[in-house]
Amino acid sequence: MLVKTFCSAVYGIEASIITVEVNITAGLHSYIVGLPDNAVKESLRRIESAIAAIGLRMPRQKIVINLAPADIRKEGSSYDLSIAIGILSSSRQIEPDIIGEYILLGELSLDGTIQSVKGVLPIAVQAKKEGYKGIVLPRTNAREAAVVSGLHIVGVDRLEQVVAFFRDQSTIESTVVDVEEEFLCKINTYDIDFADVKGQENIKRALEIAAAGGHNVILIGPPGAGKTMLAKRLPTILPPLSLEESLETTKIHSVAGQLHSSESLLSIRPFRAPHHTISDVALVGGGSNPQPGEISLAHNGVLFLDELPEFKRTVLEVMRQPLESRYITISRAKFTVDYPASFVLIAAMNPCPCGYYNHPDKDCVCGSAAVQRYLSKVSGPLLDRIDLHVEVTPVEFKELSSSRTAERSEDIRARVIQARRIQEKRFAQDDHVHCNAQMGSKSLREICQIDDTGRNLLKVAMERLHLSARAYDRILKVARTIADMDGSEYIQNQHLAEAIQFRSLDRENWAG
Repeated sequence: MLVKTFCSAVYGIEASIITVEVNITAGLHSYIVGLPDNAVKESLRRIESAIAAIGLRMPRQKIVINLAPADIRKEGSSYDLSIAIGILSSSRQIEPDIIGEYILLGELSLDGTIQSVKGVLPIAVQAKKEGYKGIVLPRTNAREAAVVSGLHIVGVDRLEQVVAFFRDQSTIESTVVDVEEEFLCKINTYDIDFADVKGQENIKRALEIAAAGGHNVILIGPPGAGKTMLAKRLPTILPPLSLEESLETTKIHSVAGQLHSSESLLSIRPFRAPHHTISDVALVGGGSNPQPGEISLAHNGVLFLDELPEFKRTVLEVMRQPLESRYITISRAKFTVDYPASFVLIAAMNPCPCGYYNHPDKDCVCGSAAVQRYLSKVSGPLLDRIDLHVEVTPVEFKELSSSRTAERSEDIRARVIQARRIQEKRFAQDDHVHCNAQMGSKSLREICQIDDTGRNLLKVAMERLHLSARAYDRILKVARTIADMDGSEYIQNQHLAEAIQFRSLDRENWAG
């Protein structure tokens, strides 16, 4: 008897419905066809043991299982439950009446326990789009799927629960999540705050500009000056995630298997801080079974690269294209997947190997050649893509011991949100641009106009600092953000001057 059940596969962050066709006929051997990988081929052994463990029988006949469409490679163990129910239905141990109305997901253990799977949120979105009644899946993934309203989410722990559900011997209440309540109850809940940072007002100003315009930042300073402490607090002043951004970000974390079972929706912006030993594939994504990398996991959030020159040159260079396009394309011989990668990059580095070049009190023991060699580990093209270069100096004892309360993240965030509202209104007609850092060349010429005095100021800066055309554009974008923060319709000379002074690594005294 031929029976069809349905499951799903995820490619990139989009899901495709897979039809599992099971046919049992006279014969001895069993086959799985439709481009299965080894994990799928091994599923028959797991399924046989799981079916026996719940007191049902595995047919001793020829079982042919086709995973359609047959030209898409099927990977992973999430097909186990769908295949098992197909076999039980085809052997008439379950009536197939309502099986076709549900997507079936789950990996089976030998004792019939159902294990969690990845990528449930994009699958739920696709299931609703294609008109399925619901999803039967592991209980640990149920809250994640329940974010999509209008589906009957059946969370189960064991195979016998699924059998009883389809035999109409038990009723499993649908998992329900109040998305708005879930989203709002945790929004902007951070354990850290800018009020914890003593002094460093100029650095806080730079990070506020970065947050207001979505600009990339590099912090250069000696050890212990507070670079990491400041970088970790950048997400606390970014605008709250919108529901749409939250869903998109949650999709990526779902596909990567990094969503906790107690979470249904990410409500705070991601902060990713990979170690400098990371490989290029781990950073941008890929592999034989492509997974999102750190730049995609940081989508709509912050990617922090501490000790930037210690990262391998190849790792840093692969970031150049995503920093411009805000997505990463991973191409293999038989398929191509796109992952979004729109993040704020914040990097930190020492100015030299010993860390004390340009230090106000301590002497640097590195020669000029060593300083130049150290700085050259970060390529010019990558630095060009970083809008704000900020020198971090040590905090004086008087500031550290002061009892004066610093400004809270909440107050800074309010100003950032106000500046972002101006930008949202400005780019309302463009679905792909939401802040000044994302604007293209055409928009730049229209929006970032300056007067003759401003042009002369910028011309002198370009000639003295030997800036590239890309750095020119970056200065204009930062100046536009500063003007937005001041509520100014036009870019004034003081806005340009402040933007120019955030190009520390372009100055002659950083050349060794």
